[in-house]
Amino acid sequence: MSARLNTAQPYVLGLFRIVVGLLFAVHGTASLFGVLGGAAGTDGGTVETGTWPGWYAAVIQLVAGGLVLLGLGTRGAALIASGSMAYAYFDVHQQAALWPIQNGGELSALFCWAFFLLVFTGSGAFGLDRLLARRATADGASASEQAPAAA
Repeated sequence: MSARLNTAQPYVLGLFRIVVGLLFAVHGTASLFGVLGGAAGTDGGTVETGTWPGWYAAVIQLVAGGLVLLGLGTRGAALIASGSMAYAYFDVHQQAALWPIQNGGELSALFCWAFFLLVFTGSGAFGLDRLLARRATADGASASEQAPAAA
């Protein structure tokens, strides 16, 4: 059974990355454009442009979430997203109480750790990172095959 699960690992990791990236990007989209219920606490509105930290967090959510969703620059985008959620938890939520269940920071904590995992695992299957790496490897191999060998 372990062998079957191990062969499915890149595909499940790719699906995990897609879902987490999509959910994160949706938060940014809602906050920046007022769709899907808008920003939290605005009754369907948006966060004011340039306000700290809400607007910057929404931009990070949209851009980093979109990159993770596509699997493009996954590790870097996930590192930035994880850091932004750690900041959200410790600066915004933990002031209310210590535990996430008490301070409403469960989502920030879960996103933080999910993105932190992706920093170390990479994009998995279905990501543009893998496609671009495969293409670069194929281009490098074909270029070396065409180059004359030195005697």
